[in-house]
Amino acid sequence: MSKIITIPSSIEEIEKTKHLVDGFIIGIKDMSVNTNMLLEDLSILDSLRDKDIFISINKNMHNGDLPIVEKLLNELNNYDIKGVMYYDVAVLSIYKKLDLNYDLVWAQEHASTNYNTINYWNSFDVKYTYISNDITEEDVVTISKNCKAKLMVNLFGYLPMFVSKRHIVKNYLEYFDLKDESSVNYIEKEDKIYPIIDNNIGTSVFSSNILNGIKSYLNLDIEYTVLNSFGIELDKFIEVINLFKSVNKDNVLEYEEKINNMFSNVDRGFLDKKTIYRVKKYDK
Repeated sequence: MSKIITIPSSIEEIEKTKHLVDGFIIGIKDMSVNTNMLLEDLSILDSLRDKDIFISINKNMHNGDLPIVEKLLNELNNYDIKGVMYYDVAVLSIYKKLDLNYDLVWAQEHASTNYNTINYWNSFDVKYTYISNDITEEDVVTISKNCKAKLMVNLFGYLPMFVSKRHIVKNYLEYFDLKDESSVNYIEKEDKIYPIIDNNIGTSVFSSNILNGIKSYLNLDIEYTVLNSFGIELDKFIEVINLFKSVNKDNVLEYEEKINNMFSNVDRGFLDKKTIYRVKKYDK
């Protein structure tokens, strides 16, 4: 079975879960989207040398960001990390100029949907791919059988739907002269509630439901299973980790039901749901 890594929400969570998991995905302040804890001080990485650490710098870069990216990639070389997750190809271009000890993870969340593109990036020595949550379990199985990269798949938590560079919440509050210091806001549409975060980089909107993919955990031949703690109470998240760690073919349906009963808004996302596009013909 694959290793379990999480996207932690706090230092406290890391301390309370590091004996349970194999590693963490951690973002860098002003360089990362859709990660819960954004580091300014990298010294915490020294205490995690026995874990598989992936650093996320997965935002779209501006020209002014490029010197910062190069400095950051060099600085990360001083730490024992597995890899850096990137969205913007500028990160790959800078990485290839440098002599670095860690690998890259292609992490374009809605684009990593087929093995041909994964193998293309692998030809540039990109060793890992963070698979899109917009495809089915069957698709992931097909990709794993036909690609050369090591794969990471998110199987629990709220899923990122889209990111905008616009400050949607802040602009709304300013326009209507409203005050709100909440770190997370919510959009309600058609009886569904979507978490939304507006920070220095822009606005991120997450799914209304929590993905429960524990049943797929047993079926996927991948390197890492990712569990996301965003919006989840710590004690419940620890329980979810323990369920993933102890699941087997005999108890998987029981454990799936346990997670379903822990939350009121759980589904399996696109794991069982094919997305079929139809072209409609319009008569002139």
